[in-house]
Amino acid sequence: MCRVLGVSRSGYYAWQSREKSIRRREDETLGERIEQIHRQSRQTYGAPRIHAELRETGQRVGRKRVARLMRASNLAGVSRRKSFRTTRRDPRARPAPDLVERKFVASEANRLWVADITYIPTMAGFLYVAVVLDVWSRKIVGWAMSSRLVTQIVLDALAMAIAQRSPAAGVIFHSDQGCQYTSIEFGKHCREAGVRPSMGSVGDCYDNAMCESFFATLECELLDRMRFVDRVQAELAVFDFIEGFYNTHRRHSALGNLSPVTFEQTAPIESSLPSEGRHPLLDPPPQGGGGKASLQCS
Repeated sequence: MCRVLGVSRSGYYAWQSREKSIRRREDETLGERIEQIHRQSRQTYGAPRIHAELRETGQRVGRKRVARLMRASNLAGVSRRKSFRTTRRDPRARPAPDLVERKFVASEANRLWVADITYIPTMAGFLYVAVVLDVWSRKIVGWAMSSRLVTQIVLDALAMAIAQRSPAAGVIFHSDQGCQYTSIEFGKHCREAGVRPSMGSVGDCYDNAMCESFFATLECELLDRMRFVDRVQAELAVFDFIEGFYNTHRRHSALGNLSPVTFEQTAPIESSLPSEGRHPLLDPPPQGGGGKASLQCS
């Protein structure tokens, strides 16, 4: 082997008995810390978020080094699954206007909410999940689950969002044109609560891209990695993901790698959005006074 590689026998034995270099020892220590962060993230974080976690704890290290050590340990983030259509448009319904026009920006909390519905396959059938997301902090402020894809699921999610956030009248609620959101009952509850409905066009995921992005995260980091026996098991897993991980701990690249809860606790009341990023319907004070919205669902 020495002859083929062109090294001396004495050099080979010296290398074999030599102590580990400082760099190698540092890599081993750093690799253990990376594996710990990866476990704490539920095996979802890739190199960028692990790098952010290390920086927050005061450990200065390059992102490429983190990626190299992850490859050496066979660690990786997670990827996405194919979608299933849950949106069913009612051709007789009259949709609300699009007040957002793909400008998913808000200068403060409770100015713009986005909402959507997804499904979770279980051995006992589908479980449907409806969420309401605050664009300012990306926090899930309302959610509901049901074994049936009915209007009540979106009413429950909206009711939870209003109960948790107590928004001033005029908050925009943006969704797709699914029949649950275009129903007479949902429109009635929005009027009673002082919520302004907004809807994107039919069959265009970009019109509700921010909520689609959350569902892609949910599917990628939870649903694709588990198989559920029944809906109860799926409900517990989704609850734990939203309240135990996504809102409170998961780092979001659009928030400076902070979690939604941490961002809301540390960010100023008025975000430093550039003037070109402000939405003309969101940044002026909402019409209709500053009273609190309320919602009662039967």
